[in-house]
Amino acid sequence: MTQVLAVAPVLPAHRYSQSQLTDALVPIIGVDAPGERMLRRIHGGCEVDYRHLALPLERYAALSDFGQTNDAFIEAAVELGALALTNALREAGLTPQDVDLVVSVTITGLAVPSLEARIAERVGLRPDVVRLPIVGLGCMAGAAGTARLHDFLRGRPDGVAALISVELCSLTIQRGDDSGANLVASGLFGDGGGALIATGADHPSVPSSTGPRVLDSASRLYIGTAEAMGWDVGSTGLRIVLGAEVPDLVRDNVGDDVAAFLARNGLTIADVGWWVCHPGGPKVIDSLAETLGLPHAALELTSRSLREVGNLSSASVLHILRAALDRSPEPGTSGLMMAMGPGFSLELVLLEAR
Repeated sequence: MTQVLAVAPVLPAHRYSQSQLTDALVPIIGVDAPGERMLRRIHGGCEVDYRHLALPLERYAALSDFGQTNDAFIEAAVELGALALTNALREAGLTPQDVDLVVSVTITGLAVPSLEARIAERVGLRPDVVRLPIVGLGCMAGAAGTARLHDFLRGRPDGVAALISVELCSLTIQRGDDSGANLVASGLFGDGGGALIATGADHPSVPSSTGPRVLDSASRLYIGTAEAMGWDVGSTGLRIVLGAEVPDLVRDNVGDDVAAFLARNGLTIADVGWWVCHPGGPKVIDSLAETLGLPHAALELTSRSLREVGNLSSASVLHILRAALDRSPEPGTSGLMMAMGPGFSLELVLLEAR
């Protein structure tokens, strides 16, 4: 079994209220008077109180093209990712030289060499560390990255693996775009990151760890839903595709697939003691509660994360996992990490508290 030793969420230092961000984005996006009324209505309905930004708010107006925003992404993402990895290794009682595999996940910028290569040099990972950059899984990449660590460590039971997630969603907001998707994204998404350290079952750190075990994982791709979520990539950068059908896709598909995944592990939805669910947005959270047959209280950590920092794309599940573990779930209880992403797709990770 894979053993999680540490989970370290991080946030940029620049924190703003939703009302501050709304006021600042009106001229940046460049909406007219009806567009401003729509933007304020959408932002008010996102159920987000605060968000963190990669840059000071006043710097965004000067970012005029994709090259500038992507340069800002690389600089800030390496800084935030290195901090997350350093904090996670310290929590795990390990050094950078102990890491055998490092996985990086992001969807909000492009970097070649990839983020984990730049971070490896910054923090001092070994020259022979195995690197796996994952780009394109969107909001579900934090869960998928955890699952890929589990896959690696089943074949390397004495190994150490690290996951780094960095998402700087603020750097993808489109100027001069008053589409519903851009207005929703500008009110829903925040910036943040995190790191997770895990070991294989034969690593010496396992007996002393109090972190959860990873027991199983599963992926699900829903055919014919490619247009529901993703990016249109053009001269202005990454323009979000966010279909109104996403809550319905969750409601119509996720419950059955979660039940089937749990059943293969001898469990039912009622057996899950703690939930680590990505906060897609208020309507997605409502759809999750409905399709899983859960009271909203079961997804309270998800709703709280959305309210306090916004949707952090792939990093959200790491923040929510940390919050769940801080509540010290009863040893032996099952937890389920789950997130949806472009495709439309679903990633599931079964956890067990220690």
